[in-house]
Amino acid sequence: MNVNRYHCCATCEHFRVEKGNGRASYRCARLTYETKPHYRFDCWSPREQVRRRMEQEAPQSDED
Repeated sequence: MNVNRYHCCATCEHFRVEKGNGRASYRCARLTYETKPHYRFDCWSPREQVRRRMEQEAPQSDED
């Protein structure tokens, strides 16, 4: 699987967009850090849709 292509906060299940005061801020619900969509943390846990897409792109082995 090509994890590096997808590994960023915006594709993580803990990524949240909080809107207020006419602006949007981004936060990791797990770490409670303010973040940005392109940041990367080691605790990354891809959303289900991203996980499925990574599996589809993974090279298939020729097992008989």
